[in-house]
Amino acid sequence: MSTSTLDRTRPQDDTTSITSWEATRLVARREVRVKLRDRAFIISSLFTLLIVAAATILPSLFGGGATSVATVGEVAQRAAVTVGAEATVVDSPAAAEALVRDGTVDAALVPDTVGGSPFGVKILALSEAPNDLVSGLSTPSPVQLLDPSAVDPFLAFIIPFAFAIIFFMTSLTFGLSIAQSVVEEKQTRIVEILVAAMPVRALLAGKVLGNAVLAVGQIVLIVAAALVGLTISGSDLFTADVLGQLSAAMLWFVPFFLVGFLLLAGLWAVAGALVSRIEDLGSATTPVQLLVMLPFFAVIYGSSQPSLMTWLSYVPFSAPTAMPVRIFTGDIAGIWEPLLSLAVMAVSAVLVIGLAARLYEGSLLRTNGKTSIKQAWQARG
Repeated sequence: MSTSTLDRTRPQDDTTSITSWEATRLVARREVRVKLRDRAFIISSLFTLLIVAAATILPSLFGGGATSVATVGEVAQRAAVTVGAEATVVDSPAAAEALVRDGTVDAALVPDTVGGSPFGVKILALSEAPNDLVSGLSTPSPVQLLDPSAVDPFLAFIIPFAFAIIFFMTSLTFGLSIAQSVVEEKQTRIVEILVAAMPVRALLAGKVLGNAVLAVGQIVLIVAAALVGLTISGSDLFTADVLGQLSAAMLWFVPFFLVGFLLLAGLWAVAGALVSRIEDLGSATTPVQLLVMLPFFAVIYGSSQPSLMTWLSYVPFSAPTAMPVRIFTGDIAGIWEPLLSLAVMAVSAVLVIGLAARLYEGSLLRTNGKTSIKQAWQARG
């Protein structure tokens, strides 16, 4: 069957034709039903939720161990021994403060020059004084926080990693599902029947919409599981302020993920349409996989560099993870930043989906091997 013999925009029989929106809904509903009946998909989703819940609860179980402190003077050394802390003797308060700032020790006990402590020592801590150190002293000692707004080092690493891995795995899973669905329909030539019954762009939109619904649904469940786990963990890491910041970042992550997924979904569909066999899908999807993988590593390795994260939060392919991370760390100038980032992503998604739709139309009915992007572009119309 040649491409020219097919009406790729609308069926010829007006008595049985359906609107583009109706066709889109039909395809989307089919995509959702097929996935929800897939036992492997259900099991993997439940397994993911269990991992997320465990990841939010386990930090409270592994957060124990003796507190390490730097001590200045004999009184501070005796106080450290009294509370069971691991003491590191230093010569001056400045040296003790340096050890706290670089993370070598959890806190420091230094002479209290103001005289507010009956024991003559004061606790230096970065963002929060260790509870066992404060409570271990019979009378509370004065506490000076060197950086009250600092995020716990463990959370500073695990939160960017969590956002990045969730976006990476979910977009990869559902993106590959779109590509596989397209190439399977081409390989079995079912696509020729589908195109004869509905507009090509409605077929593309239905596949993207159906998988987007599934992906966002999974993200919402993951966010809910994480919030429940954080609430019941009882870890000192998750204070009320930290939970508030994390909840806000998670809620923002949902719309960022949705727009980011739509940005990539059209490209996944094009990758499937460019080949005619499942065996060739790997090479065709490699460029799209790179667009998912590179931002993943950029956010992981750049999470400790605020200037780099600022740039990444406005790059459409990395913004879905970079901006929620910045919201969590409080490194945004105001709510206008995530709104602006979303707007940039939305405009990019519209442009990319428009380009993808043209390439999809030009390559979908070519079943004689691989189709180049140039051929797909010129074949359209």
